[in-house]
Parts: sequence; C-alpha cells; structure tokens
Amino acid sequence: MVQKTAPFKDTPIATPVRHLILVLGDQLTLDCPTLQNADRSNDVVLMIESAAEASWVWSHRARIAIFLAAMRHFADALMQAGYRLVYRRMDAATDHSLGEALKQAISQYHPSAVHCTEPGEWRVWEELKAVCTELAIPLQIHTDTHFLCGIDEFRAWAGEKTELRMEFFYRQMRKKYKVLIDGSGEPEGGQWNYDAANRSSYPKKGPGLIDPPEYIQPDAITQEVLAWVAERFKDHPGSLKHFLWPVTREHALLALERFIDARLVHFGKYEDAMWTDTPFGWHSLLSSSLNLKLIHPREVIDRVEAAWRAGEVSLEAAEGLIRQILGWREFIRGVYWLDMPKMGQANYFGYQRALPGWYWTGKTKMACMADVVGQTLDYGYAHHIQRLMVVGNFSLLAGLSPQAVSSWFLAVYVDAVEWAELPNVAGMALFANGGRFTSKPYISSGAYIKRMSNYCGHCPYKPEQRAGEDACPFTTLYWNFLMHHQSEFEKNPRTRLMTANLKRIDDVEKDQIKQHASVILKNIETI
Repeated sequence: MVQKTAPFKDTPIATPVRHLILVLGDQLTLDCPTLQNADRSNDVVLMIESAAEASWVWSHRARIAIFLAAMRHFADALMQAGYRLVYRRMDAATDHSLGEALKQAISQYHPSAVHCTEPGEWRVWEELKAVCTELAIPLQIHTDTHFLCGIDEFRAWAGEKTELRMEFFYRQMRKKYKVLIDGSGEPEGGQWNYDAANRSSYPKKGPGLIDPPEYIQPDAITQEVLAWVAERFKDHPGSLKHFLWPVTREHALLALERFIDARLVHFGKYEDAMWTDTPFGWHSLLSSSLNLKLIHPREVIDRVEAAWRAGEVSLEAAEGLIRQILGWREFIRGVYWLDMPKMGQANYFGYQRALPGWYWTGKTKMACMADVVGQTLDYGYAHHIQRLMVVGNFSLLAGLSPQAVSSWFLAVYVDAVEWAELPNVAGMALFANGGRFTSKPYISSGAYIKRMSNYCGHCPYKPEQRAGEDACPFTTLYWNFLMHHQSEFEKNPRTRLMTANLKRIDDVEKDQIKQHASVILKNIETI
C-alpha cells in the first residue's frame, strides 16, 4: 500500500464494504450523485494519486501540482463530512496506473460494485471498464451533474447532423435555463451573440492598469505539494514560482467574486487582446476551478447575469462570458463524447511534422510565440486567443502533427482535461476533423497578431512581408497554406475570400513564398 502522510489519515476500513466509490482528480465536489447517494457507514470512497497519470503526457509541473493539491484538500473535506476514505498517495517509488491502484483496492476491500462519475477522458473510462470486467465486478457510471447538458442529451441534439454548430446549441441552452432571456422569451438586448463587440485590441499605449486576479497564498498542504512536485517531477517542464491557482472550493469562490467585482467589466471588450508581459488580461482564470469541479458553471453564470442586471457590467461582457461557459464549454464536451475515440486519431490534412524543441523552452525569435510559450511555462496558462491564434495558428500553418500538438496542450495548461482540450485543439485550432464543428480553419497571417497585440513591435520579423529573411513566418506560411489548399478552399464560401486574395499576388512572388516556406520549415528549430 502507498504510504499515507499528513494532512489526513484514512478511516479504518472494515471489510467487506458495500460500494467502492472512485473519485477522480477532476471530480472534486461533494454534490456529485456518487457521494450524495453514498452510505457513509458501509461505502468507501477511493482517491488515487497516479504518477502514470501525471506522466501520460509530459505534464507541466503546475498542472501536476494543481491536481494533487486540490485532491488532498478535497480528501480533507471528505473526512470532515464523515466519509470513509481510502487515499492512495504517491511516494518516491510509486509509479502505478489508475487501473492498477483500482484493482488493488477492489482486491483488498471486496466491494459488491464500483461507482464512479463519468470520467473526463475516454481513455480513463475504458481503463475503468477493463479493470472491472477483468475482476467480474459491476461498474456503475453516474451522470456528471456538474454539466448542464448530459452526454445523452447532447447526442439527441446532434442526431444525424454531419456538421455541428455551437450557436444553435447555445441558443437552445439559453432558452432551457432562461439565461439572459426577457419576459417574452427573447434574448436580452435583441441579440443572441455579441461576439462582434468583444474583439477590441488594447489602446496603442497598452492596456493600462489591470485589476489583478485573486491571489491564493499556498497553505501548508499546497506548499507540501509544490515541494514534492519540484523534486519528484524535476525533469518535467514549467515553473512553480507563480502558483496562484485555487485548490479549494472556498478559494475558487473568492476568485469568482474577485472576477465579478473587478475584472468582468472589461473582460468582454478586451477578451481577444494580447500584450507582452500581460499574462492574464481581464480574463476570469476560472477554467481550472470549473474543470476540477470546485465551482459549478451555474454559479458563475448566475453571478455574471446578476452583475449585468444590477448595471455593473455591459450586456456584451456578460453575454461573452456566459457564451464561453453555457455555450462553448458544454458544446465541446458533448462533441468530445460524441466523436471519441476517432477525434483523437483525426488528421484531416495528414500532417506529421514533429513539434519544434522551442515549444518546451520558448526560445524562438518570433516574439509572439516566445511570449505565449514563455508565459505558458511560467504560469501554466494562456488565454483562448493566445492558444488559438498564436500557438494553434502556427501549429496548423507549419503542418505539425495534430496528435503531438494536442498532447502538448494537454500537458502544459493547468485547466487541461481531455474533454475540454482535445476538441478545442484538434477540432478548432488544427481543423484535424475536417470541420465537424467549425466552418473553416482558424488561420491568419502576422497581420492579425499585429492588430491584436504589441508583439510585432519588438520582433525581428515583419508581418507585412510575405517572403525573404525578414518575413514573418506566420505570413509566409499563411500564404503557402492557402496556395497548397486553394482548390479545396475555393469551394467553401467561408474560405473563398481568403483564396481570392491570392489573385493579388503574381506568380513570381508566389514562387518566392513557396521557396521561403520550405526554408522556414526546414529550419523550424531556429526561426
């Protein structure tokens, strides 16, 4: 058995037990059905720290730390609530998988059944089923009530559609939960979506003073975890120096209130903006708390709507945040379970290029990539436009392997759980599924990055230049990408406008672009 140390001790367990209730590392809520329906005298709650899970992808140390710290705090909460807990804690020699630890617990406690809330990864779900099948023990998977749209409900909505669009799903969810709906059943303000109002860049002089997010001072449990991770996973990427993430429900609620009170007011307008050494902007930083289940999405939605109704924030800001949570977050979770496992294997363009080494160091001459990757390594965080239109954009234009890029995203962000990460990366950023739920690839030249940031002002590359040593790699690869896929894109109304601009480039320059693109890709490690 794995050694157990402070801050908690397992309750002595008499065998046999009735049910073994497995709580995974991203299911840290007392409100889940498995715990609500538990018999605290006869059932046992099992939690497992798995070194194999931490190393499934080469995880950022802050990502490992946030899971372990949150799990250990939740273990305390379970004990205080009177549950009988078995907590399998890592030590220096532990390298077991989740399935191996579950098998050991079943053999030790002889439960009549294993109960678990729906996992956040297809791989984990399959592993649990395999273990319980091998040991001939019933496995009961319970609906995850943290989400506002169940897996079966989403499957029914999707039906036989070959293309899925978030906007229609979002409107249905708004109506179902009566969010930002007026007395006549119509959207407040007369529009469902205010995205067009939420695309401003910062002023030329910069963002000015931004109210900081709630800073959570690590307590003794978290400090122990940070020290442990620094030693146990010292060969993993990323820094632990800036660890500010909530790891308890209490702290997650404080972070929510701080966002509502000080940051939501400017979130909508500047949610797409980027600026050097401005890692958080006006963003909520609530995704890790939501994905760990420390707070419920309805709590966030209700607080945001209340702030708008009180006149504290604009409708555009409130709707923009609500769309991310009630719309996109629920939508991609539904798509994930609808399309797995083929989503993880999809490679529409057949790209196979390996990730450049600087994805793990940030040491590239491209100022935008250096800033975003460097920030990611420092904090385990980048906001959605940095992920989509900088890292994702380059990854697609450079023809990197979707599987390699998806693994990188899963590894380096503290909020990364596969149900959220894989659709966003493989489906949206990399178009690996051929447009299953996006109408076009999300690509741009360096001009977009220049418009939305100050990165280009201190970069050796020129975003307006398409070829030559000074040409921005985004710009060169963008036009090269369009030429390579011109015949296909001209058939799509959403991409036809991009390929139409190729007519403005003469054949001589097109050849120069192709030649320079080849040079960039050949020397991708040193650009």
